[in-house]
Amino acid sequence: MKILVIHQYYLMPGSPGGSRFNEFARLWSDAGHDVTVVAGNLDYATGQVPDRYQGRWITRERDGDVTVLRCHVPKSYNRSYAGRMAAFFGFTLSSTHAALTVPRPDVVIATSPPLVAMAPGLIAAKARWPGVPWVFEIRDLWPESAVTTGVLKEGAALTRLLYGVEKVACRTADKINVLTPAFRDDLLRRGLAPADKIVFVPNGADVELFTPGPRDNEARRAFGWGDRFVVMYAGAHGRANAVGQFLDAAERLRDRPDILLASVGDGPERAGLEAERARRGLDNVVFHGAQPKHRMPEIVRACDVGAAVLQDNPTFKTVYPNKVFDYMASERPTLLAIDGVARTLVCDEAQAGVFAKPEDGASLAAAIRSLADDPEGRAAMGRRGRAWVLANATRESLAQRYLDVLQGMIR
Repeated sequence: MKILVIHQYYLMPGSPGGSRFNEFARLWSDAGHDVTVVAGNLDYATGQVPDRYQGRWITRERDGDVTVLRCHVPKSYNRSYAGRMAAFFGFTLSSTHAALTVPRPDVVIATSPPLVAMAPGLIAAKARWPGVPWVFEIRDLWPESAVTTGVLKEGAALTRLLYGVEKVACRTADKINVLTPAFRDDLLRRGLAPADKIVFVPNGADVELFTPGPRDNEARRAFGWGDRFVVMYAGAHGRANAVGQFLDAAERLRDRPDILLASVGDGPERAGLEAERARRGLDNVVFHGAQPKHRMPEIVRACDVGAAVLQDNPTFKTVYPNKVFDYMASERPTLLAIDGVARTLVCDEAQAGVFAKPEDGASLAAAIRSLADDPEGRAAMGRRGRAWVLANATRESLAQRYLDVLQGMIR
């Protein structure tokens, strides 16, 4: 089977971030399928275009057995939210061109965000090769997320345009894959797709990489965490992530010098967060910046608790944060400041973490104190978390589930 994937954020080797499709593509190609990925040429961790792509519209390369077409993304991506929108539309042009140059696939997948990734998927499947089925994948609800976080204004011309793009994607796709059951409910409620068009292949963890292990390792020593109880957030530092709630919790934990809040990752809000930490004189919070992907399993093992936080925003009640699967696979309990389906999964189904009210420093601090003072409870949560991932969310099983959907579409 020839599979074409449109994914702006397909990771470059060694880059931090979500590697879901890197692993799916590798597993599909290992199974004998021909996989081509159309991706962006911007390194989103640094905001820079690597030298090998400079001045090039499309660069063809190999990632193992996977063919990757790296497409031009305007450098405005990290300058502002308007610049990011411009970069999305720039990628739409370059990726559409790239998608039209590859041999006829058997099936096309376009994964959003950005929402405009649907354009090359739709054009390739319905205009360039009529009759080729295509999957529109929803990793986050757009433009709804942008509206509720304040990036876009409800009723603005661009917002209306993006809602129209979403409707076209849902109506024309042969299948829609959603990463959480709440996304499915949202599509059905708004009448964007019938139930039999929607499939559910969620995120998961690479259980061969993210494994249990001792906290006293090289990463802990390199970060200087010593023997302190470490609650670690790993991920983006943007408006939606609301990492500032970590600082609010730290204010209330000044009396616990044994507790350290650590942040690993980068984004447009990080510089402001570090300045605010200095202004408040918080020596119980550290920012370590983005880390190479290959180091993350060891870094997760070095912490005592993994944190997942987002804005107190009704849209985020629909999401599963990727990082919780890595925490659970590593037998680390999750401090979850996200309500909704994530709370149901982590705290109720897997019983692998504790919930704190989002953007509530007092609630976060109380949950951290409880975890720090209950080593037996933490260990039990960790064991239950890995058991749940092994039973429900290994990359191998999810890759096969996705493959079954694709093969069913071709038949």
